[in-house]
Amino acid sequence: MGSIPYLAALSAIAALGVAFFYYKSVEKESPGDERMVFLMTEIQKGAKAFLQAEYKWVSVFGAAMAVLLAVVIAPLAAVTYLLGAVLSSAAGYAGMTVATMANARTTEAAKQGPGKALPVAFRGGAVMGFSVAGLALLGLMTTYIVFVTLLEVDQAFEIVTAYGLGASTIALFSRVGGGIFTKAADVGADLVGKVEAGIPEDDPRNPATIADNVGDNVGDVAGMGADLFESYAGSIIAPISLIAFSTAGGLAAEQASDIGTIEFLVFPMLVAFIGMVASIIGSFLVKGGDSTDSKHLSKALHLGTNVAMGITAVGVLAGSFWIFGGDGKSDKPWGFAVSVIGGLVIGWALGKTAEYYTSKFDRAVKDIGKRSLPESGYHCPQGHQHRHAVSGSFRRTDSRRRRRRLLGRPAGTRQRNRWPVRHRHCRNRHARNNRHCRVGRCLRADCRQCRRYRRNGRA
Repeated sequence: MGSIPYLAALSAIAALGVAFFYYKSVEKESPGDERMVFLMTEIQKGAKAFLQAEYKWVSVFGAAMAVLLAVVIAPLAAVTYLLGAVLSSAAGYAGMTVATMANARTTEAAKQGPGKALPVAFRGGAVMGFSVAGLALLGLMTTYIVFVTLLEVDQAFEIVTAYGLGASTIALFSRVGGGIFTKAADVGADLVGKVEAGIPEDDPRNPATIADNVGDNVGDVAGMGADLFESYAGSIIAPISLIAFSTAGGLAAEQASDIGTIEFLVFPMLVAFIGMVASIIGSFLVKGGDSTDSKHLSKALHLGTNVAMGITAVGVLAGSFWIFGGDGKSDKPWGFAVSVIGGLVIGWALGKTAEYYTSKFDRAVKDIGKRSLPESGYHCPQGHQHRHAVSGSFRRTDSRRRRRRLLGRPAGTRQRNRWPVRHRHCRNRHARNNRHCRVGRCLRADCRQCRRYRRNGRA
């Protein structure tokens, strides 16, 4: 079992090798004509300039935190903190670089059909995924092997935990800073382009469109990558810290190899190792093919995900019996595997639920499309209903009044018997919360009661 951290580190190196392979595969694709190359270069320059400015200010905070950790915990905690911060920054920067490079190449490949564009787009995203997971796992395993296994330093697990804190620092600033920038650029591009200049949205003649695309790359790619880096590293550090800090006085590095302790420490690393190998295998199964049907392309993506999930489930179950099932260690060695497989199933179910409510091949989107045919305002209550169906705030047993409050009333509708009216004397249907003739004009000119309401000021 002592070899599991080394196996996890080797799988992380393999993931980085796959990321480099996919990077070269995307790089050799044609970037398109001169205009596309120019736009790609401008977006890449802007994204790099933003990240450099952001990391410059974050480095000041990181240096202060490193000094604080060196004083409060141990000097080596500052080293692992900076290691986590640097690797998280490198993962986000690498993902942003390949994302801006893959955008133009995917567009050029799409001219030949979606089957040609899918592999380019997928490999561009895979570079980000494997870079994040590979760097996070490699840095964490290096920290564990050096400070816990080899050197057996004092406060070893506090030093390992500081690695996750460094990753969290970059995730905080990258996610929030990039998100604010992309939203500000998006609103600015819409105001300048569509409102003032009267040109279509995302028109390259609008300079703010470049800033908007820069924001998408630094917020949704680099920021998301740093966030995933922190989440992935934290999911491995959390159970290790729980075992280390749950014992009286804390767990010393010399006790990490004891029977009855090492099993719980290395099990998260085993799960990471199996998941990394399964992801590498599943990534090579995603192929575009010659079909132009988007549903067929979705199945190709699902094939890689489902195969990776199946391999992970079987591997974790076998690994759980291997670690906890020998020599009467546990009468239920499958317990840890069940929790991991349960998480896989929940994640898969959430993805399927989101796909059902956003895919054009399923009923939810088709219903919204049908509601939009008479008038554009009709699709708002229907989409609101589907959103609450996912969140659980809209139930079939709700009263009619609460349903109307949740869904809202369609603006401008005059359908008979659709919504109740305030004044029973008039059969016209006006806007939401209408006071009859004050907000909406009554169409019945021969209605004496309406004239009486206006004359008496009661409308």
